[in-house]
Amino acid sequence: MSPDLAVLHEHPEWQKPLFDALRRRGIGYVPIDLKRACFDPDALPACRLYFNQASPSAYVRGNTRAVPLALSLMRSLELRGARVLNGSAAFSLELRKSEQAALLAGLGIDHPRSLVFNDVEAAIAGWDGGWPALLKPEQGGSGARMFLLEEPEDLRRLLAGQPSLWEPDNLLLLQEYFPLPAGQGIVRMEFLGGQLLYGMRVISHGAFNLCPSEACNPEGGGESHCELPAAAPVKPVEFHPYGEVPARAIEAGERIVAAGKLDVGGIEYLEAGDGRLIFYDINANSNLRKPIGEAFGFDPFERVADYLLSQL
Repeated sequence: MSPDLAVLHEHPEWQKPLFDALRRRGIGYVPIDLKRACFDPDALPACRLYFNQASPSAYVRGNTRAVPLALSLMRSLELRGARVLNGSAAFSLELRKSEQAALLAGLGIDHPRSLVFNDVEAAIAGWDGGWPALLKPEQGGSGARMFLLEEPEDLRRLLAGQPSLWEPDNLLLLQEYFPLPAGQGIVRMEFLGGQLLYGMRVISHGAFNLCPSEACNPEGGGESHCELPAAAPVKPVEFHPYGEVPARAIEAGERIVAAGKLDVGGIEYLEAGDGRLIFYDINANSNLRKPIGEAFGFDPFERVADYLLSQL
């Protein structure tokens, strides 16, 4: 007999807490490791429910092929009538920062100005968002390939010296930069089933990799399983429970996850100096942080297992 649930994934360390919670609940599941996989479009579906946990950052771990296979598998499953949580629409949104900006614009939610480009000189000519500016990949994940550029010449030098930054899709973004006080950080809201699960404040100390998984950013700065180059900040990234998320931020987050078709997701925003909340990142693969959930009195992975059970 086929198990009830299939979990699509690529990073085994991220999945361990969820798999443990599923076993405690007695939920039969099969992990589908996207690093080395295949599927027969004529033989789908096999499970009652599929849960996508693929990550756009797979390529930084040498698993570039996982992303196109995940998207193809989910689209094929959906065409055959399978139920896929965080399915192809949500994953496509996470893969493309341009889609995220377009979604936020359509919802009337404040977000950074962005310019998508495949040519340096076209970008410099077309960018009117001011300097310094952030350089980001179209297909992001875990803060990879992000740089703060002071002037146009920095962009020319950077991409001339590191042409690999164009990988994997040859699309990059210039994005409006919002300087923040050192101790303020950003806010990440985790949503489950369309509702706020918890909020946390994240203090980066100059790092771009704000992945909340303890495998990547351990408590107290211990050994990391993240395969991004360790351009070490002065201090480890800090994650703090944030129970005072304003109602307007929660309402905006609810609209984003509904429009983006995210069953589970992390939404990040920053607080600009003029009081605006600037939403800048939508994460369909939501790496939960157990100590934050426990600060609010629950294990977040148990909540996800309960949600999956309810969907079954």
